[in-house]
Amino acid sequence: MLKSNQERKLKHLFDGGDWNVYEPNILKLGVGAPGTDIMTANCDYFRTATDHCLEREKRENQSLIFQYGPPSGTFEVRREISAYFTEMFQSPVHCEDLIITTGATQGFHLILSTMLDFEGFVFVEEYTFMVALDIIKHFSTLTIVPVKLNDDGVDLRDLEEQVSKRRFQSKKKEFWGIYYTIPNYHNPTGILFSPEVCRGIVQLARKYDFLVVCDDVYNILSYGEKPTRLLSYDDRKDADFAGHVISNGSFSKILGPGVRLGWLELPPRLKPILDNCGFANSSGCFNNYTSGIVGSLFELKLAQKQIAFVYEAYKERMLATTQVLRDELPACCKLVSPSGGYFIWVRIPDQLDCREFLKYCLENQKIYFIVGTRFSAGGQSGKQFFRLSIAFYPKEKLVDGARRLCNALKDYISQH
Repeated sequence: MLKSNQERKLKHLFDGGDWNVYEPNILKLGVGAPGTDIMTANCDYFRTATDHCLEREKRENQSLIFQYGPPSGTFEVRREISAYFTEMFQSPVHCEDLIITTGATQGFHLILSTMLDFEGFVFVEEYTFMVALDIIKHFSTLTIVPVKLNDDGVDLRDLEEQVSKRRFQSKKKEFWGIYYTIPNYHNPTGILFSPEVCRGIVQLARKYDFLVVCDDVYNILSYGEKPTRLLSYDDRKDADFAGHVISNGSFSKILGPGVRLGWLELPPRLKPILDNCGFANSSGCFNNYTSGIVGSLFELKLAQKQIAFVYEAYKERMLATTQVLRDELPACCKLVSPSGGYFIWVRIPDQLDCREFLKYCLENQKIYFIVGTRFSAGGQSGKQFFRLSIAFYPKEKLVDGARRLCNALKDYISQH
């Protein structure tokens, strides 16, 4: 039994662990975080926005930015966010539908806490974001149900089969079940759900009355034609509309994860549940101060400038990395070339095990990636897959790393 805590003096989330992307001796191609070079300008941008925001607070607003904020966040901040993303999504985002959060992780936890029966079910794709699985597992009475994933999105037949045999009438919460998904530039596979699949998801959610939670953190990182958000398929003009889809957004990938700011976009029947929950009644806006700074960042057009820079950097990195992989991966391997987002999903021959290949790759090339089993609900399937991220390193390092990874894979396959 430990009798004291150890102070480790860590500088960032990855410090002191296997995922330390700042460790120069190993190329960590697994971590989904923006690189130092991408965030450098934020120091100047946020200093300017902070001065702008606080001068106005002192002059016009009784310094209310330091007070408990309104549960949804201030109107001014939500207006800036909704205006920007309406333009980026090319579909309306209404400020009255938004609730400010500290990021998509907190947003998802909040939904699980307030909207789902604790004896209920969470349906996830096999494979999905590993931290989402970790969050769900903390709610020990919930049951995780994996659903088959195809190249164009979730398998609708399997989703309906899994949902239909588990539905029950909850007497305690709004929903008996949640389907958690990443429909645009999926994590880990990078795929984009087709319009037909998105329509099918909404139809099933209405038919069986379950909630769809979209992890929408990659939506504007489209390196080709802009996709339609899954939320848009839950059309309020439909005769059977009730509101079954929530969009969970974050600035972590496009401004910086240390900002700790995101938002939930909710239909009218669900937003009051969060506005009136104990979390909101106790704390008010979950990040009143930082959201005010980011509101100024948008008002001064600095956020737009930073996001545009980040977008071009990610696009260049993704296109360059996938080109190397298409050219140099062994013919027996399969590559999903995403049209947006952070991640690349590679499949090696089924008789091989990426866990063993990772050991080989670390020993021979000093390259790290994440094995597919980490994204599996049961933690067992997926040994033939691995995920790469293009976010952290400059293009030159990614190209070199991808080329060395392909060479290591060729050597490994020839030996096995």
